[in-house]
Amino acid sequence: MCIAAFIWQAHPLYPLLLLHNRDEYHNRPTKALAWWDVDGYEILGGRDEVAGGTWLACSRQGRVAFLTNVWELHHLQRTKSRGDLPLRFLKSTKSPMEFAEQMMVDAHRYNGFNLIVADIPSKSMVYISNRPIGEPITIQLVSPGLHVLSNAKLDSPWPKAVRLGQRFKQMLNKYGRKEVMVKEMVEKLMKDRVKADKSKLPGICALDWEFNHSSIFVEVDTPRGLCGTRSTAALTIRAGGEVSFYDKYLEKDMWFERTINYLIQKKTRDCTTQLTYLCML
Repeated sequence: MCIAAFIWQAHPLYPLLLLHNRDEYHNRPTKALAWWDVDGYEILGGRDEVAGGTWLACSRQGRVAFLTNVWELHHLQRTKSRGDLPLRFLKSTKSPMEFAEQMMVDAHRYNGFNLIVADIPSKSMVYISNRPIGEPITIQLVSPGLHVLSNAKLDSPWPKAVRLGQRFKQMLNKYGRKEVMVKEMVEKLMKDRVKADKSKLPGICALDWEFNHSSIFVEVDTPRGLCGTRSTAALTIRAGGEVSFYDKYLEKDMWFERTINYLIQKKTRDCTTQLTYLCML
């Protein structure tokens, strides 16, 4: 399912500050946050060991991608894994908008998704969704400001999205122009188990199912085992290109945390020096 809250190009210190909960079955094999090689490209993120994709990742070149599923009653069979979408962008050299336009060709081959792709050096971020079925895919430049992405369109006023957005804004106001304490934000915002009023749920799936998934932090016992929030990430990128990726994740019924820091690589221009020899006869 997943949910994310982020502020984009509207903070004095951080061009991007992102909080993201990944919801999944607890017994689904997963690799924790680390650098990994994907077809020769260095990518930082967690990894789904079943399909090989990711839900949130970034690159040394300052590219970021994350996604959520779209709630829908029926799922298509024999589709591509949605976790491959962030990898496709991170391996690409296309701008976010060019990549989004390229997605128009085969977006229908995936079950419902919301995908955010961003290039920090060019200050470009685009939202992409392939739902509703039968309509052209949504391609939208993300405006500067605070946004929440749950399991409907970007900034849809679902109860938990509204709650997270309001509380995220309150904490940002508390810090003001100072550095944010990401671990405090994770604990106070992303571990929230408050469920929504049943009368305010979207009514897409079974009522009990929606109610059990209506909190920001999800934990549901199902016939297939526990399902819910099994990792929370906080990604901060400073104006100088300093990236900090904090991840709190569940492994063998225990919570661990890891932080990886790096500096975005600046693009180098290819310079070719041509020597012209003048021969005087």
